[in-house]
Amino acid sequence: MSEFIYFDQDQKCIGDIFVPKSDQPLPGLLIAHTWKGKSQFEIDKASALSKRGIVTLAIDIYGNGVLGNSAEENAAMMEPFVKDRNIFRNRLNAALNALKELAEVDKNKIAIMGYCFGGMAALELARSGKNIQGAISIHGLLDQGNAETNAINAKVLALHGSLDPMVPIETLNAFKQEMHDANADWQLHEYGNAMHAFTNELADAPELGTLYNKDADKRSAKAINNFLDEVFS
Repeated sequence: MSEFIYFDQDQKCIGDIFVPKSDQPLPGLLIAHTWKGKSQFEIDKASALSKRGIVTLAIDIYGNGVLGNSAEENAAMMEPFVKDRNIFRNRLNAALNALKELAEVDKNKIAIMGYCFGGMAALELARSGKNIQGAISIHGLLDQGNAETNAINAKVLALHGSLDPMVPIETLNAFKQEMHDANADWQLHEYGNAMHAFTNELADAPELGTLYNKDADKRSAKAINNFLDEVFS
């Protein structure tokens, strides 16, 4: 692993990158963080997935590697990107462009995945119409923002907990309709009895709707691996 600096105009972003040894360019994968900011959780995911022969970059959406220390701080950092999806897309495109510039990366095999707020990030990059191969939302926020959904070129995989209070049924149905209207190649896997943050072993606040679910975690990991095999084939 090494620190990876990139910029969105004047904003410095501090990612963490894993580059497996290879004589040939490898697929590239952006990993977007939760509302807390880039943490060890995303870095560990990037490390594990790099062992599949993928250049993985845990991205820094907020900039300067900042991490929130409370729900209030997290919400405040996330709010500008949720409110203005064009700002969000610009920040994500900065990470995408930086990854594609690497000689070690196959520019025709790029995907993004993310958790919670990062799931929204993955979908937003797909909505922007970028020519990437895949976008994975893992217990992500699914609501469409104020930016237009363009032709979705990426295959889309949404992994959702049936008891996630942060995605009301109306939002879930609107997401399905959005994908249908965009004529996207999309999948939705809904895991029964799973709340928000079901892949995070530290999630233990059922009163807030966040709880680790071992079965959903294992099943979603298989779905992620199968999807990456498909889009990078």
